[in-house]
Amino acid sequence: MAVDHYENFPVASILLPKDIRDDVVNLYRFARTGDDIADEGDIAPRVRLQKLAQMRQALNQISENPRVATLGNKEWDLIFLPLAQSIAKHALPITPLGDLLSAFEQDVNTKRYLSEDRLMDYCTRSANPVGRLMLHLFKQTDPQSLQESDAICTALQRINFLQDVAIDLRKDRVYLPEQAMQRAGVTLSHIIEERCDQAWRDLMRSQIHICRDLMQQGAPLG
Repeated sequence: MAVDHYENFPVASILLPKDIRDDVVNLYRFARTGDDIADEGDIAPRVRLQKLAQMRQALNQISENPRVATLGNKEWDLIFLPLAQSIAKHALPITPLGDLLSAFEQDVNTKRYLSEDRLMDYCTRSANPVGRLMLHLFKQTDPQSLQESDAICTALQRINFLQDVAIDLRKDRVYLPEQAMQRAGVTLSHIIEERCDQAWRDLMRSQIHICRDLMQQGAPLG
């Protein structure tokens, strides 16, 4: 599978053991498809949610029967049949995959985040499942590893938000906590006008500090 998107997460690197590379691709294909449904093109929100609901239904089908031969939909078969093989091969949990879908659904409807808590809750479903699934592939699912992985994945997600402020605004999304913006004296006009004043620098400094702390929490997992 060609990876033609910019990604903060390495995808199927040659540094990975050969016996899990295909499984990583299968997981990536699922996640990338759902993310694109939520984000790309000019599809109406109602249609986006319908397609994500179809993905959830397909996920439920392979959860109930991992050896299913077809889902009756060629598009979903290309995604979910290889995924089912990876789930069966590694006894992967379904919950993280469902969490990813819930984050994609949230992207369709939620454009702003009032507080740190709400943004962090989103990250627990949009980013952390990726790390948890990777740990299952490596058979390293002790509580400390899971916690450290969550910290790294949330940090990567939030770094992505800081990199893509202008890109996200074109989709009418702001992934900067409104309360943090208010404390720093930053308004939406800063983003629209690409204004980099002291207030903006203060906001970025505080957000980078959060990301750095998270990375340091997860560092031992390396």
